[in-house]
Amino acid sequence: MDKFIIEGPTPLRGTIPISGSKNAALPLMAAAILGDSPTTIHRVPKLRDIYTFNKVIRHTGTSVEFHEVENKLVIDPTKLDTTVAPYDLVRKMRASFYMLGALLGKKGEAKVSLPGGCAWGPRPVDLHLKGLEAMGADIELEEGYVMGAFPNETIPGGEFTLEPSSVGATVNLVLAAVRRAEKFVINNAAKEPDVVLLCDSLSKMGANIEGAGTSTITIRKVDSLSGTELFNDPDRIETGTYMIAAAMLPGSKLELTGCKPEDLGAFPKAFKKIGAELGINGTTITVSPNGSVKPVSIKTAIYPGFPTDLQAQWATMMSQANGDSSITDSIYFDRFSYVPELNRLGANLEVKKNTVHINGNQALSGTSVMSTDLRASVSLVMAAMAAEGTSEVLRVYHLDRGYENLEEKLNAVGAKIRRVDE
Repeated sequence: MDKFIIEGPTPLRGTIPISGSKNAALPLMAAAILGDSPTTIHRVPKLRDIYTFNKVIRHTGTSVEFHEVENKLVIDPTKLDTTVAPYDLVRKMRASFYMLGALLGKKGEAKVSLPGGCAWGPRPVDLHLKGLEAMGADIELEEGYVMGAFPNETIPGGEFTLEPSSVGATVNLVLAAVRRAEKFVINNAAKEPDVVLLCDSLSKMGANIEGAGTSTITIRKVDSLSGTELFNDPDRIETGTYMIAAAMLPGSKLELTGCKPEDLGAFPKAFKKIGAELGINGTTITVSPNGSVKPVSIKTAIYPGFPTDLQAQWATMMSQANGDSSITDSIYFDRFSYVPELNRLGANLEVKKNTVHINGNQALSGTSVMSTDLRASVSLVMAAMAAEGTSEVLRVYHLDRGYENLEEKLNAVGAKIRRVDE
């Protein structure tokens, strides 16, 4: 099990290329299963979750070739002969549950293990299952597996309202409906860029989908989908993470290339309030501090609101602000496992219900801390880069799930991070 040894403080100066989005790539990989010929997906990041999902897909008999140097995946479903996604693979990552919608859409049946993933918060799949039942699927639970089947080759469909809106459920319902439902309407659908990209990509393959990016998505059955070339989006969470890191580390001047600023939603508006210098020119974003960080309280919300996946990083930055602030997470009420670890580094944070209160202007000093989930892990790396002395960040395998070449990218712009075996 690897850990990082980090020397701080270190400003970040230089250029970081933004990788493809993990959260957008995974639905595209599931969509490729629905094709009748091979699909090539470009800009796929080399991440643990991608490799895990490759294994899940291969288990069905589908051919998956990952051309790592080119960040390119070629998925050929023409020999798909198994509609099972087993526990030992699905338990490692929640997004493997997309196999339920993909296999139902492809073969009309599926046996998929209930999912695993980050060890925080109950994120039930009830919405997925109720939506599929509303579509016309027969759903049963048996020994930790979801057994799903459509009664006929073509089903009437219907409509379903997501309460609350859910990216995962929206993705699964779209995947299941495109080749099966005469007409299916998803109300209160997720509007995230990942959902829009999935729908646009399926449409490129021949699907009939209307309303992507709005709260109502309408899907009408097509008899076949053709494999094609698909292009993944840049990772908006990676973009936001490096923007925050540059803003909180005095002396930094960071250029981020290959970005998609329009996908950042409400984040840039909040970011501008901290007082950092921010430049956006096409697909390039530049960030540098402009004096001390101003305290800015935020509340997470579904897209296009402030992303829950950036709240841990924001809390780390606010520990260095020149005043007090708070973060309320309205998406997940218990996503604050990073707080005791940040406090070990010298921060002063206190959690009350789903809000963390942050005392700013705290001097951080190096110590050992432990990662608990993906975004918590990167917040600890950021804090260690701001701290005086040497820090150890344990269990960095969480980071390998969502940040491609993290230490290489940061070291190239001035960080001092070493990966060692614990």
